[in-house]
Amino acid sequence: MVFLLTILSLILLLYILYILLMFLNKRRHQNCYLLDYQLYKPSDDRKLSTEFCGEVIKRAKNLGLNEYKFLLKAIVSSGIGEETYAPKMVFEGREENPNHQDAIEEMEEMFDYTIGRLLRRSGVSPSDIDVLVVNISMLACVPSLSSRIVNRYKLREDVITYNLCGMGCSASLVSLNLVESIFKSKKNKLAMVVTSESLTPNWYIGNDKSMILSNCLFRTGGCAMILTNKPSLAHKCMLKLKCLVRTHHGAKEESYGCCIQTEDSEGRVGFHLGKSLPKAATRAFVDNLKQVAPKILPIRELLRFGILSVTLKLLHNWQRKAVGFARPVINFKAGVDHFCLHTGGKAVIDAVAHSLGLSDHDVEPARMTLHRFGNTSASSLWYVLGYMEAKKRLKKGDKLFMISFGAGFKCNSCLWEVVRDLEGVENVWKECNIEDYPPKTLINPFLEKYGWIQDEDINTFKIPE
Repeated sequence: MVFLLTILSLILLLYILYILLMFLNKRRHQNCYLLDYQLYKPSDDRKLSTEFCGEVIKRAKNLGLNEYKFLLKAIVSSGIGEETYAPKMVFEGREENPNHQDAIEEMEEMFDYTIGRLLRRSGVSPSDIDVLVVNISMLACVPSLSSRIVNRYKLREDVITYNLCGMGCSASLVSLNLVESIFKSKKNKLAMVVTSESLTPNWYIGNDKSMILSNCLFRTGGCAMILTNKPSLAHKCMLKLKCLVRTHHGAKEESYGCCIQTEDSEGRVGFHLGKSLPKAATRAFVDNLKQVAPKILPIRELLRFGILSVTLKLLHNWQRKAVGFARPVINFKAGVDHFCLHTGGKAVIDAVAHSLGLSDHDVEPARMTLHRFGNTSASSLWYVLGYMEAKKRLKKGDKLFMISFGAGFKCNSCLWEVVRDLEGVENVWKECNIEDYPPKTLINPFLEKYGWIQDEDINTFKIPE
């Protein structure tokens, strides 16, 4: 009897060990790693100098003096330098009447630069790609852009493709979440994500101030990346995804309508940026942080914040003032080493930095990305990452927090763990002489040339010749 019980106990123990090993093996295959990525750097003849920006604005037929002054003031205060890039049709003077082929060629140039280099450097063959996700928010064509990539690089017949449109500046994390979900149910897969924005067909030619602003902020850019859940490739990867949180306030009318593609009073299509945008972004940001904080912060920081918050509620207003009790602020640096902030604009970066209590060192990558490349929409996060990598800031075990905003209105964030020390090999920032960043004195070329406009009386203002 004792012998039988011993045998049964041994069998039960082996069964439990088997279940545990199966569970651990399944978890190993559900991890999402960033194997490699490639940023897009257009040719130097696509750079928007200060003088050329002024020419583009002056040749806009539908702008009056007020709109002209508004645009130049927006550029002056944008935080964007004069080495950002624009589509070819702007330099050919055809921004007011581009054709469909112009938009396709803009995307194919980005595909050729990023995908070609990425495949060569990573050693991944096009036939190895199991999943392809393309997110270009403002260009829908037939065949889809994902199909164009399949055709150009001859991907397998059973490749799973997704073509995302209308997801805004936060689309790359939406694509990442899609790949992460696929990896949870399919083992040993390689996924490619291509993220960019099509500026060619979306140049606004009207005079609505809420819509011409997008012409000042958005610039040409893009990124292709390869993700995997293969345990055998884990040691070669750059980053490991720890968690991802998406917040969507589309049910709120104010948030839904603050950032939307629409028509002006003359029927001209453009991208409207409403006055309620900062408020909508703040709400989405706060709600996203509430969800992500427990996932990325250590218990001690959560306890500290919770105790201070409860104490604050228990104290009456007069007691708070008497003891100088300030509103508690959660310290995200307790669980995060580096911050990748969306380069939506100087005000966006400053607001997020203030909310998270970040130093100039923390936000330097975002500010330099905005200055050098502008707002490249959904790909902007990856230029910020590229800056950190080129500066050799990312060491094995570091935690990297990404946060982005997008139309809808959305706020998406994720936490990565650095798998190995990153040196920034073949990084586009290396080609930009990364040693020169940040400049000792960050001179705004637009401020030097057009700064006087900010104080100019519109009644006496004359367009410079």
